[in-house]
Amino acid sequence: MAASPTTPLGEHVGKHPGEPNVMEPALLAEPVKGYGALREQGRVVRGRFLDDSPVWFVTRFDDVREVLRDQRFVNSTSALDAADDGPVGRLMETMGLPEEMRPYLLGSILNSDAPDHTRLRRLVSRAFTARKITDLRPRVQEITTELLARLPEHAEDGVVDLIEHFAYPLPITVICELVGIPEADRPQWRAWGADLVSLTPDAFGRSLPAMIDHIHELIRLRRGALTDDLLSELIRAHDDDGGRLSDVEMVTLVLTLVIAGHETTAHLIGNGTAALLTHPDQRRLLQADPGLLPRAVHELMRWCGPVQMTQLRYASEDIDLAGTPVRKGDAVQLLLVSANFDPRHYDDPERLDLTRHPAGQAENHVGFGHGMHYCLGATLARQEGEVALGTLFTRYPDLSLAVRPDDLQRAALPGSWRLKALPVRL
Repeated sequence: MAASPTTPLGEHVGKHPGEPNVMEPALLAEPVKGYGALREQGRVVRGRFLDDSPVWFVTRFDDVREVLRDQRFVNSTSALDAADDGPVGRLMETMGLPEEMRPYLLGSILNSDAPDHTRLRRLVSRAFTARKITDLRPRVQEITTELLARLPEHAEDGVVDLIEHFAYPLPITVICELVGIPEADRPQWRAWGADLVSLTPDAFGRSLPAMIDHIHELIRLRRGALTDDLLSELIRAHDDDGGRLSDVEMVTLVLTLVIAGHETTAHLIGNGTAALLTHPDQRRLLQADPGLLPRAVHELMRWCGPVQMTQLRYASEDIDLAGTPVRKGDAVQLLLVSANFDPRHYDDPERLDLTRHPAGQAENHVGFGHGMHYCLGATLARQEGEVALGTLFTRYPDLSLAVRPDDLQRAALPGSWRLKALPVRL
């Protein structure tokens, strides 16, 4: 599958021989192979972030899991006596964001550490409990069935794009209903989300302020008519005790949950469908035994998960990391894609095997992360994946790719595996 460039970032590639930049063409085009070579080079490898700042790549499964649960590695530079906001802050400058936008990104739950992270996660975690997600399943199934029934309406010459008409609409509908985003606003949210993940300065700088303004307006309107959605719960938490949740934190929680809640799940569904269409033996296995779906989603998350590296973490003190001295303030990038293909942990890791993960046992991959920052919406994402894939191949048992596998186009974004389109024949 080809990766096509969608962002002008990458001007620093090649400036430091022997220290690969995350925008290296080889890493963008073939991340499994490219980051796999780094994994075999060493457990910890010196590299470069988007802004050309140095970073330590952690490459192997056991080491990645260890760092993910080691709270000496923090997500924010605020406690490190740093002179600036670090690589993420400099990336925001590259994106052309006005100064007043910085708190909405740097202060999000993704960039926070305990105790703030614990406080923010507690405020939203009730919406993502196993019981809540189980109760939501009939609605997920209903949305899935409706979308699949309408697919023939979108076909042109017998071909329909599953990304456009299924993989995206399903999770954005689910997360927007959960959070409380009105139906009329959802197409705009999808467009904004695409702009943010594109890392294109004009689009990013245009869309983030628009999203922030929109969320403030949603909060103003909802405050006058509270319901049982998550947005209303956050408003109550803010208004009942302002110390529990600030205005900026409330906005960033909504922003983060909606974007993270549909972008990654959409591409889990898209990537997973493409994987099954190009591995007919595994597809037949799944169609013969729908009970395999939970294990299958875990394997697809390992083999073609949409998130291939974590955001940067920083050493809060001098640390010996797998034999490499990492100094306080050093940036660390955990390579989920190389960890998930580590032959020290998996037999024949490049083989897609839907029976690989034992049923009912602990998660045997790092596609959703690990430790304190484990993906809040992982249970929902897995459920949507199970419903989407199971229903898709039941409703359209003869589904096939409308192009050669090598002609599928991916967005050339670091740390991401995203199909731009998935043309199929029903």
